[in-house]
Amino acid sequence: MIKEKYRLWCKNATSDPDLIEELKQMEGNQAVISDAFYKDLEFGTAGLRGVIGAGTNRMNIYTVGQASQGLAAYVNSVTENGKIAIAYDSRIKSDTFAKAAASIFAANGIKVYLYKELVPTPMLSFAVRHLKCDAGVVITASHNPAKYNGYKAYGPDGSQLGLEAAEYVLSIMQSVDIFTGVKTTDFDKALENGSIEYIDQAVIEAYLKNVEAARVEPDFDVSALKVIYTPLNGAGNKPVREILKRIGIKDLAVVPEQELPDGNFPTCPYPNPETKQAFECALELSKTNKADILLATDPDSDRVGIAVNVGGEYKLFTGNDVGVLLLNFILERRTANKTLPKNPLAVKTIVSTELCQKIADDYGCTLVNVLTGFKFIGEQITILEESNEQNRFILGFEESYGYLSGSYARDKDAVVASMLICEMTAFYKAQGKNLMDVLNGIYEKYGFYYTVQKSFTFEGQSGMQKIGSIMDKLRGNSPKEIGGSKVIKFNDYETSVSNDILKGEDTAITLPKSNVLSFFLDDGGSLIVRPSGTEPKIKIYVCAVGSTHFEANKKKELLVESSTKLLEI
Repeated sequence: MIKEKYRLWCKNATSDPDLIEELKQMEGNQAVISDAFYKDLEFGTAGLRGVIGAGTNRMNIYTVGQASQGLAAYVNSVTENGKIAIAYDSRIKSDTFAKAAASIFAANGIKVYLYKELVPTPMLSFAVRHLKCDAGVVITASHNPAKYNGYKAYGPDGSQLGLEAAEYVLSIMQSVDIFTGVKTTDFDKALENGSIEYIDQAVIEAYLKNVEAARVEPDFDVSALKVIYTPLNGAGNKPVREILKRIGIKDLAVVPEQELPDGNFPTCPYPNPETKQAFECALELSKTNKADILLATDPDSDRVGIAVNVGGEYKLFTGNDVGVLLLNFILERRTANKTLPKNPLAVKTIVSTELCQKIADDYGCTLVNVLTGFKFIGEQITILEESNEQNRFILGFEESYGYLSGSYARDKDAVVASMLICEMTAFYKAQGKNLMDVLNGIYEKYGFYYTVQKSFTFEGQSGMQKIGSIMDKLRGNSPKEIGGSKVIKFNDYETSVSNDILKGEDTAITLPKSNVLSFFLDDGGSLIVRPSGTEPKIKIYVCAVGSTHFEANKKKELLVESSTKLLEI
């Protein structure tokens, strides 16, 4: 079967010279051929993501084409004269894949709106809503290494595609021949006849105005703040710089080696703002430019990480740190300036810190917990919008460095997050505080909640089997103790069962089914285990709670050590 697929591709995959050459080089190497063809890239609610190259298990114009034919069929099944918006980032072949998708949609009678140059993912979510499209696509692999690319599909509400729609797209993909079953047309001709249209500056301006409207202290002078910013060779360069300029940031230095788009990411092979490596060039620049804060956005600029100047040294903050600070800042300042809406609502993912609950309770803010994935946060905004209560939404965040304030989009947005982080940092700087001072004050008030996320990579077919084996073992033999603390509750989100060990009873979990396991401990800590939905990884999320820095840090170390042993990694 695999050999047959390989021969078919050698015969038919002739539209991209890079694929022709790669297929030739594969000849005789059964391990390489097997990995490229042993399965099809899986299309789900997160779309496609994979290594760029030849094969059914790779990102290329044919797998992108098959997905686009499926999405076109879905749009045509629910509406006549459908419309789709498309965006792309700086990754290798992103523009090629975007144009290929546009040509397929146009050939299927769908009007296409395409950004003329790379833009952040949240600008696609905004365009879908602003242009009243029936779907959207962004070509990106977020923060993955350079060898990856991806295809994220969105519904008419600007959120990532729902389960029912994704299953429909997948059914079409499975029924059409990857070479002969995909309709397409000439891109330039479609551009001439208007079936493909470039998104104009007016849409970009509308997006930026919506971002700026999310300011917490719009009259506060932020010009004293000193910022170093790196777009990590991605899509954030123009919009992040523009929004910071508009709110009054004057002292902004951009890391020169990482300023311009480059899908090879030469100075940062793993362009992930969660890692210290992403800040190495910014830290080097800070030796001659002592900024108050360093900002790094990932290649599609939906996530942002920060490093804060604390007494001359730069401290990296976690996604949870920033989420806690933003929630506290928004609630504190909007309460003070009387702009907090009645019955405010914030949303976080189940793997994000429970410290947010303490802060929300203090300000009378409803905090909703959802599954991992920003689409679930977007769904909560849409629910509010349906009853014209979207103004209640003040912040959505996930510990993986994704944040949104404002209801203009349904995906995380590093542009608005960068603006709010800078505004917050400038506000506290005027009080003689840095963000570490503020965070420590929050800990002193509510308790020391120390969190850490660890990822373990298992490549290829054997890796996926290993991840499945780990999850099966934990389900079948749930631990009674982790890191010296007793497990008092066990949630299995795949079976939708919550087992309260103290009470000796099971209750139903109302969230959608997901391959996630949570273990809650008698000292307030927790361990959550889940396979990544977009990478060949299994992730653990540890939360330790203590009354002092020392106690919380010690518990965190014990939990990480115990959890790693538990997974036999």
